[in-house]
Amino acid sequence: MNGKRQQFIRGMKAGTPIVMGFLPVAISYAIIARQAGMDTFQIALMCLMVFAGASQIMAAGMLIQGAQLAAIIIATFLLNLRHIIMSTCVFEKMEPSARAPRLLGAYWVTDESFAMFTTGTAKKDLTVWFFLGLGLITYLAWFVGSLLGAVLTNFLPAILSASLGVALYALFIALLVPGLKGNGRLSALAVLTAVCNTLLCRVMASSWALIVSTLLCAFLGVFFVDLGEEAAHEQ
Repeated sequence: MNGKRQQFIRGMKAGTPIVMGFLPVAISYAIIARQAGMDTFQIALMCLMVFAGASQIMAAGMLIQGAQLAAIIIATFLLNLRHIIMSTCVFEKMEPSARAPRLLGAYWVTDESFAMFTTGTAKKDLTVWFFLGLGLITYLAWFVGSLLGAVLTNFLPAILSASLGVALYALFIALLVPGLKGNGRLSALAVLTAVCNTLLCRVMASSWALIVSTLLCAFLGVFFVDLGEEAAHEQ
């Protein structure tokens, strides 16, 4: 039991740098959510139940644009599909453990915790308890940061609150660019998706244009993108 506690604490300590990055983004999310008409309780509940920064910011942005609920749900689902792959990779590296803590750990998988656990964790800490400590500290940071942002909207100048909407674009760029490095075809596909979305916005609602362009270009990418290109570049 003592070993599990030590691993859990080491996981929380390892997550401290992630906390520093989560707080400002969480504050930005809360401010965007306020602009979308959400109250403090709704902002906090979404953080507790969803815990996916990019999806939450996207959903709030779509609400501001007046998107339909169905469009928001589908877009969020598509954006979060990557978590299936990330969770699988985490559990492949993790030592065998009970199902219940692994399920909780799967809920706390984020881009940041995935990267830290799979690339920067010592072999002795590749356990579910270390990951739960890592997940808990980041989960609390996102929740506290969102509450702080919801409160700050009452005091920040309107022009400053509005300017934080750029966080939506900055976050998606941060998710996209690392995956494009060294893969020309994938970069071309990203550009094609953007062009497709721009054209579709002229004939349908922007929320549905996002979904259609994502699905269409993802289908094309199955035949067009060569993931081996990136691996060869790294070697």
